[in-house]
Amino acid sequence: MNEKDFAGLLRGVKEMAAHLDGQTVPGVVETRIQEPDVRRLREAADVTQRELAGLLGVSRRTLENWEQHRTRPTGPARALLRIFERNPAAAIEALRT
Repeated sequence: MNEKDFAGLLRGVKEMAAHLDGQTVPGVVETRIQEPDVRRLREAADVTQRELAGLLGVSRRTLENWEQHRTRPTGPARALLRIFERNPAAAIEALRT
Protein backbone atom coordinates (compact mmCIF):
# COMPACT_ATOMS: atom_id res chain seq x y z
CA MET A 1 0.00 0.00 0.00
CA ASN A 2 1.37 3.40 -0.89
CA GLU A 3 1.54 6.38 1.47
CA LYS A 4 -1.33 8.23 -0.21
CA ASP A 5 -3.74 5.29 0.23
CA PHE A 6 -2.62 4.75 3.81
CA ALA A 7 -3.13 8.44 4.63
CA GLY A 8 -6.64 8.26 3.16
CA LEU A 9 -7.50 5.23 5.27
CA LEU A 10 -6.07 6.84 8.39
CA ARG A 11 -8.10 10.02 7.74
CA GLY A 12 -11.24 7.89 7.32
CA VAL A 13 -10.65 6.08 10.62
CA LYS A 14 -10.12 9.41 12.42
CA GLU A 15 -13.33 10.82 10.90
CA MET A 16 -15.22 7.70 11.94
CA ALA A 17 -13.96 8.05 15.52
CA ALA A 18 -14.95 11.72 15.54
CA HIS A 19 -18.43 10.85 14.25
CA LEU A 20 -18.87 8.16 16.91
CA ASP A 21 -17.89 10.77 19.53
CA GLY A 22 -20.72 12.99 18.30
CA GLN A 23 -18.58 15.48 16.41
CA THR A 24 -19.66 16.93 13.08
CA VAL A 25 -17.83 15.35 10.18
CA PRO A 26 -18.04 16.95 6.71
CA GLY A 27 -19.95 14.85 4.21
CA VAL A 28 -21.74 12.69 6.77
CA VAL A 29 -25.52 12.62 6.45
CA GLU A 30 -27.54 10.92 9.17
CA THR A 31 -30.95 9.44 8.53
CA ARG A 32 -33.15 8.78 11.51
CA ILE A 33 -35.82 6.15 11.03
CA GLN A 34 -39.14 7.12 12.54
CA GLU A 35 -40.38 4.25 14.65
CA PRO A 36 -44.09 3.57 14.21
CA ASP A 37 -46.16 4.09 17.35
CA VAL A 38 -47.92 0.75 17.12
CA ARG A 39 -50.22 1.30 20.10
CA ARG A 40 -51.36 4.69 18.77
CA LEU A 41 -52.00 3.20 15.31
CA ARG A 42 -53.95 0.27 16.75
CA GLU A 43 -56.06 2.41 19.06
CA ALA A 44 -56.82 4.94 16.31
CA ALA A 45 -58.05 2.09 14.10
CA ASP A 46 -60.09 0.69 17.01
CA VAL A 47 -58.77 -2.86 16.70
CA THR A 48 -57.54 -5.21 19.43
CA GLN A 49 -53.98 -6.47 19.72
CA ARG A 50 -55.17 -9.90 18.63
CA GLU A 51 -56.92 -8.47 15.53
CA LEU A 52 -53.97 -6.35 14.43
CA ALA A 53 -51.51 -9.17 15.08
CA GLY A 54 -53.64 -11.47 12.93
CA LEU A 55 -53.83 -8.90 10.12
CA LEU A 56 -50.04 -8.39 10.18
CA GLY A 57 -49.28 -12.11 10.50
CA VAL A 58 -47.44 -11.85 13.81
CA SER A 59 -48.17 -13.15 17.29
CA ARG A 60 -50.07 -11.06 19.81
CA ARG A 61 -46.97 -11.19 22.00
CA THR A 62 -44.85 -9.70 19.21
CA LEU A 63 -47.33 -6.87 18.78
CA GLU A 64 -47.33 -6.29 22.53
CA ASN A 65 -43.52 -6.09 22.50
CA TRP A 66 -43.69 -3.47 19.74
CA GLU A 67 -46.25 -1.44 21.68
CA GLN A 68 -44.10 -1.53 24.81
CA HIS A 69 -40.92 -0.70 22.82
CA ARG A 70 -39.15 -3.90 23.87
CA THR A 71 -38.61 -4.77 20.22
CA ARG A 72 -39.11 -2.95 16.92
CA PRO A 73 -41.01 -4.03 13.82
CA THR A 74 -38.75 -4.74 10.85
CA GLY A 75 -39.04 -5.64 7.20
CA PRO A 76 -42.52 -6.35 5.83
CA ALA A 77 -44.19 -5.61 9.18
CA ARG A 78 -42.67 -2.11 9.23
CA ALA A 79 -43.87 -1.54 5.66
CA LEU A 80 -47.39 -2.71 6.51
CA LEU A 81 -47.45 -0.43 9.54
CA ARG A 82 -46.47 2.55 7.36
CA ILE A 83 -49.37 1.73 5.03
CA PHE A 84 -51.62 1.24 8.04
CA GLU A 85 -50.57 4.65 9.40
CA ARG A 86 -51.52 6.46 6.19
CA ASN A 87 -54.94 4.88 5.76
CA PRO A 88 -56.00 2.49 8.54
CA ALA A 89 -59.47 1.73 7.14
CA ALA A 90 -58.17 0.83 3.68
CA ALA A 91 -55.31 -1.21 5.17
CA ILE A 92 -57.66 -3.18 7.39
CA GLU A 93 -60.03 -3.81 4.48
CA ALA A 94 -57.18 -4.94 2.22
CA LEU A 95 -55.65 -7.20 4.88
CA ARG A 96 -58.99 -8.81 5.74
CA THR A 97 -59.68 -9.89 2.16
